[in-house]
Amino acid sequence: MFRHTKRLQFEARPERPDPVYARKLQELIGGAYGEMSVTMQYLFQGWNCRMEGKYKDLLMDTATEEIGHVEMLATMVARLLEGAPATMTAEAVEDPVMAAVLGGMDPLQAIMAGGGALPANCQGVPWNGGYIVASGNLLADFRANAAAEAQGRLQTARLYNMTDDPGVKAMLQFNLARDTVHQKQWLKAIEELEADGLETPIVPNAFFDEEDQVHNHTIWGLSDGTDGPTGGWSEGDDPLEYLLDPEPLGGPGTAPAPDPALFGTYSTVQDLKGTVKAKAQAAKKNISARATKSTTKKSAAKKSTTKKSTTKKSTATKTAKTARKR
Repeated sequence: MFRHTKRLQFEARPERPDPVYARKLQELIGGAYGEMSVTMQYLFQGWNCRMEGKYKDLLMDTATEEIGHVEMLATMVARLLEGAPATMTAEAVEDPVMAAVLGGMDPLQAIMAGGGALPANCQGVPWNGGYIVASGNLLADFRANAAAEAQGRLQTARLYNMTDDPGVKAMLQFNLARDTVHQKQWLKAIEELEADGLETPIVPNAFFDEEDQVHNHTIWGLSDGTDGPTGGWSEGDDPLEYLLDPEPLGGPGTAPAPDPALFGTYSTVQDLKGTVKAKAQAAKKNISARATKSTTKKSAAKKSTTKKSTTKKSTATKTAKTARKR
């Protein structure tokens, strides 16, 4: 059961209308990391949680708070649009070209919402349920929650610097604080899941014996950057091995011949050429690698022989000098 309280969690009252900013604020309502996303994300995580207790209560408490944040923002948008006709567009920016681009009030806010907020982002794209994560695994979900709050706080901070309205800034200061708390709570909840023995750092904490043991501790260096191996992930109790020149393990990624009824362009000759060329290139690279390895071994062997020879000569010289002294 949900119960609505008419009072807002925090005041949402601008000092003056600002249709341009009202459009920007839509991102915090219906954007990918807006309040509608975290509201639905926490609700579905809570509804999907199979355990009664502290974790489910935390999810439902936070989800219900986020509903209130949607209401706060929707109220602020409506008040920013109050008494703001489309003619205010030209006043929003001095350059007529920019005025035409920015447009002032979002036409959808006027046409579809009657001067109010929409369940959409700042571009008018409707909110999408695909934005949310609710997997049933609390560790995976809580990590997604911490990331969502970080992105939401980042966008709120950017929007904070885009207005000088004291009323808008006051509400955003409250929202920034709540985003800080929510990041902290999910990070602490992650630690507690592990402390309670419910999860381990790797999600899911199963199939370790089933996975490919050769490839569960390597990082493939596939960019031109050379600093990757200097990171802390290459050290410590469970270091990850950095492969600087990894070889592809599969064959050519050629799709099968198409269904003739679909009239796809296809030639068995060209397909064969591609396969032969790929195999030839791989063989050439392997020969080159073996040659380099052989040269390295010979060089090492030669150095070892030279060192032994030098040592023998030195010993013989010392023996001769000792004999002369006697």
